[in-house]
Amino acid sequence: MNLSGKDSFWFWGGGLGALLVVAGIALYVYQRDRGPADALPAAPASQPGSAPAVAEPTPTLATAAPAPRATPLPKLDESDAEVVGGLTELVGREALQQLLVPQRIIRNVVVTIDNLPREKVAVNQRPIKSTPGKFIVTGPEDTREIAPENYTRYAPLVAVVKRVDAQTLASFYRGLQPLFQQAYEELGNPNGSFNARLLQVIDHLLQTPDVAQPVELVQPSVSFKYADPKLESLSSGQKLLIRMGPTNAGAIKAKLREVRAALS
Repeated sequence: MNLSGKDSFWFWGGGLGALLVVAGIALYVYQRDRGPADALPAAPASQPGSAPAVAEPTPTLATAAPAPRATPLPKLDESDAEVVGGLTELVGREALQQLLVPQRIIRNVVVTIDNLPREKVAVNQRPIKSTPGKFIVTGPEDTREIAPENYTRYAPLVAVVKRVDAQTLASFYRGLQPLFQQAYEELGNPNGSFNARLLQVIDHLLQTPDVAQPVELVQPSVSFKYADPKLESLSSGQKLLIRMGPTNAGAIKAKLREVRAALS
């Protein structure tokens, strides 16, 4: 699980639409460095309760048609400027400059989304910058747990998620969808549909189990791992949702349901 080190910050915005709902989850909580020295013990604190279980939608692979555009699409390798322009309108220039890696944005988002159901996420292809921060654990060495203080670090992401209009995001995405499809095909999926993969990944994340608190950890070698083998066997995207804490994960899941409905 590599639960240590600096987390990548959230990334959100217009031109990428619903894709960033998914990519932002992983990239906000995924760590850059993995040494155990980066994990700081915290004083014991009261543990938040688990979020109530919510029935998940039945997975389908419906696809969304691209929206008509008044101007031609840029080439994929020349699309960063248009993506940056759309994101600037939504999050502001200063915030974007602090967060965005403004090269290969669409390609990097496609890679990240495709990796979420897998064991690892390619952090060297993230579309956002790293932000300072420590993964915090609590408890004695033989019974480590994720510290509740760790969950508050994701409040900026959750605040953005809650106020995003899913229909608007879906519309923005459809406007640039052919470029995402091209990036997906060039990633090694010449006959695959990125729309279908996106919906599949959203459904996969929605199936992340609700986990009782506190979340216990073990450290058999360099990295922390979930003590529960069932949790440790989950995908990178599902582990990251759990790492955010039940309240934050519940908010993310709720928005993913809205986005999925808008895309379907």
